[in-house]
Amino acid sequence: MRFGLFGTGPWAQQAHAPALAAHPDVELVGVWGRDPAKASALAQEHGAKPYAEIDDLIADVDAIAVALPPDVQADIAVRAARAGKHLLLDKPVAFTPEAAAEVVAAAEENDVAGVVFFTRRFMPEIQQFIERAQATEGWLEARIDHLGSIFQPGNPFGASVWRKESGGLWDVGPHAVALILPVLGPVAEVTALAGARDMTHVLLGHANGAISTLTLSVDAPAALEREDAAFFGESGVADVPPVPWLPVEAFGRAVDALIGAAGGGPASPLDLAFGTEVVRILAAAAESVKTGRTVKLG
Repeated sequence: MRFGLFGTGPWAQQAHAPALAAHPDVELVGVWGRDPAKASALAQEHGAKPYAEIDDLIADVDAIAVALPPDVQADIAVRAARAGKHLLLDKPVAFTPEAAAEVVAAAEENDVAGVVFFTRRFMPEIQQFIERAQATEGWLEARIDHLGSIFQPGNPFGASVWRKESGGLWDVGPHAVALILPVLGPVAEVTALAGARDMTHVLLGHANGAISTLTLSVDAPAALEREDAAFFGESGVADVPPVPWLPVEAFGRAVDALIGAAGGGPASPLDLAFGTEVVRILAAAAESVKTGRTVKLG
């Protein structure tokens, strides 16, 4: 599969570009970025060609991978889908349910496969945990704490404007929601509060009566950094296992999922529709923070 990479930031450098360049079933054709100098450097490093125009790169490939801010990503994804190109998108798909739904509609209308890169969901240990949890009945709640400190010296993600403006709800929140949904099912209502240091607390009321509690931040004091996740129910407590941080391996599995779906195989559980549902939940949480009210999801 011939891929075009859109984005040149730290995530493109750490995950997308090396994974695409190393994948045995992928040809990394070109790189486009908002900074032409960075696009040229990243392309040269991985044996690809820098592109000055978005549509020129779309025209030359079978699929695109995107490592750009969500609002920029959504626009490029729609253009690529309308051109019949398959989509490997980063989370979140977009900042609004409407923009995410437009990506889904363009993909469906043009028979395009799509996968959303929720990093740890592509690690075998996490998938095995989810399968065990799905086979266990009686879950009553889930709790996820995902607190980081990206604004410490030397952290490349601290320079990300969209992460600074949108915070942990939109940066680490997608990972939390993507872990909970396959076990506890659809979300019916959302309540959220935000405090100092980007500390955001989210309650998800699931249609089956279970409740999820999320604590999210990308600006937590360093001493409070943690990633803890567990499900609680009639059978007791199930702690989500820690997994090594291997983004290149995870992205390679996302590529495998896209190639399989594009070749007529089953759609990935982490497809565009799933990514859009995650956006809908996060947008409801943002609305709840703003209005102070519980938001019902139809």
